[in-house]
Amino acid sequence: QVQLVESGGGLVQPGGSLRLSCVASGMNFNRYTMGWYRQAPGKQRELVARIANGGRTNYAASVEGRFTISRDNAKNAVYLQMNSLKPEDTAVYYCNANLGITNVYWGQGIQVTVSS
Repeated sequence: QVQLVESGGGLVQPGGSLRLSCVASGMNFNRYTMGWYRQAPGKQRELVARIANGGRTNYAASVEGRFTISRDNAKNAVYLQMNSLKPEDTAVYYCNANLGITNVYWGQGIQVTVSS
C-alpha cells in the first residue's frame, strides 16, 4: 500500500521560509516523478514543482526562483524549500507521486499559511 506523508507546514510571516518534506512507502520510489501541488480556498489544485527520477525539475512561474524541489532516493523523500514566502502562497500543499495514468498517488495535504 502506497503512502505519502507530508510534514513541515505551518504559519509563517511574509518573507519567511518553510521546508516541506514528504516520505513515501510501499512503492519503488526511484522510478517515480515526485511533485508538490497546492490548492488555495476556492481555487483549483495547481502544480508547484516536480522532479523526475533523473533529477530534472520544473516549477510554476509563480514560485520560480523562490522554491526549490529536491529528492533523496535513499530516504524515499522529496522536499520543497520555500523562501520569500508571500500571502498568495497560502494553500494546502500536496505531495504527488506519478508513474503514469494508473500509478498516481497523493498525500493527505498539509496547510501552509503566510500571514503577518
